[in-house]
Amino acid sequence: MSGMLEIEDIYTAYDKADVLQGVSLQVKPGSITCLLGSNGSGKTTLVRSVLGLTPARAGRIVFDGTDITHLPTHRIIAAGIACIPEGRKVFPKLTVEENLRVGGYRERSDKATSARLADILQVFPRLAERRTQLAGTMSGGEQAMVSIGRGLMCAPKLLLIDEPSLGLSPRLVKENFNIIRRINERGITVLLVEQNVHQTLAISQHGFVLSKGRVAASGTPAELASRQDVREAYFG
Repeated sequence: MSGMLEIEDIYTAYDKADVLQGVSLQVKPGSITCLLGSNGSGKTTLVRSVLGLTPARAGRIVFDGTDITHLPTHRIIAAGIACIPEGRKVFPKLTVEENLRVGGYRERSDKATSARLADILQVFPRLAERRTQLAGTMSGGEQAMVSIGRGLMCAPKLLLIDEPSLGLSPRLVKENFNIIRRINERGITVLLVEQNVHQTLAISQHGFVLSKGRVAASGTPAELASRQDVREAYFG
């Protein structure tokens, strides 16, 4: 394997029941790699395993050459992984700027934090206009921008994005995916965990399909879209 993130034959259990059963996948540096799967397929458990929130009981997770399988979450984040959680999870009583600054809590230099903040407000002009607005009063699409911007504040090597289309209108989903593509063009590797197959495959270079805790298929977007079992399960 030669990926930025390498997941090798992991098993992850809640209580004694394995949710992930021998999952292997890799995310190449500079790519957008997607993880597709319906509800209950094990996608969120895989995210939790990578972040050390529900550690794998067997197998190995290697990030940027370091085995992170049994590291505590704060050390995994410090190694360069940022997560944009499912459902956005902004701090509703904090302003846009305060939410963004929370994302840069590890940076000790005020100058570096301010430079990063200015950069993110350039990527998201709407947030620049609303930097003093309470995040809880914003629309779902705007909160999605806050959540992504907050993840970028720690200058991650890998951005792990969990269900970015959840609860958004088709127009906002399209806007969100354009933002993800632009972030990737700036050199940040992305692992995109999604159910929205069409939009996801349109911006990814490689994909994996998870079903009942196992990798059921993998390949380029064209290869996945051409497989009958994948088409029947996801394209209707």
